[in-house]
Amino acid sequence: MASAFATAVSGSPAAAASGADVLPRAVAGVRFPTSELARKTAQFVRSVSSGTLFNHVMRTYLFGSLLCDRRGVPYDSELAFVASALHDLGLVEAYRTPAERFEVDGADAAQRFLREQRMPADRAAVVWDAIALHTNAGIATRKRPEIAMVSVGSGADFSGNGLQRIPSDTLEEILAAFPREGFKQDAIATVLSLCRTKPMSVLMHPFAEVGRRHIPEFPVPTVEDLLLAAPFEE
Repeated sequence: MASAFATAVSGSPAAAASGADVLPRAVAGVRFPTSELARKTAQFVRSVSSGTLFNHVMRTYLFGSLLCDRRGVPYDSELAFVASALHDLGLVEAYRTPAERFEVDGADAAQRFLREQRMPADRAAVVWDAIALHTNAGIATRKRPEIAMVSVGSGADFSGNGLQRIPSDTLEEILAAFPREGFKQDAIATVLSLCRTKPMSVLMHPFAEVGRRHIPEFPVPTVEDLLLAAPFEE
């Protein structure tokens, strides 16, 4: 896996491009950080992701930034961008483990990448938390802004939650810069892939609902099943 990271940031066609080839300077008034780490992160994610997934993680950063800005909450833009850009690595087949939740797979893969970039451990730990917690808004939004932003931004793009606070012309500019390109069906297909290949990773996870709807005899127990199966006589 380490060699894949090294190739992605040094030898791949995407990595050979300048940062400007990967990202615009700004979209809808939100500037992208221009540090070397941000540039390499964008190059890496672009090199390992589908176009649909790459656009989703970029919209995550933009939506999260806009929603945070509207509340006047200060944040570290580089940290927020890196966490947003890396937050769905666990959906990329190359970084999936046989049993972990995809959020943990993604957090671990991001940490390995950031270790190679020599990001300070305390900052990399924030990225790990942001990725691991991003599907649990109730917890993530109680954490520091960069962690909350990934959850809020990805949630806005996934379900539309919070989009009513973003002006329509701003939304149109974001979608023009990073089109959805069939994101809904792509996401459903990815969720079903996780449910089929490592079903127990979605135990007590919202993705299990998709598995139960689409996969006959889906083997993952519900919370009720777990409770009733507990080895206690009552």
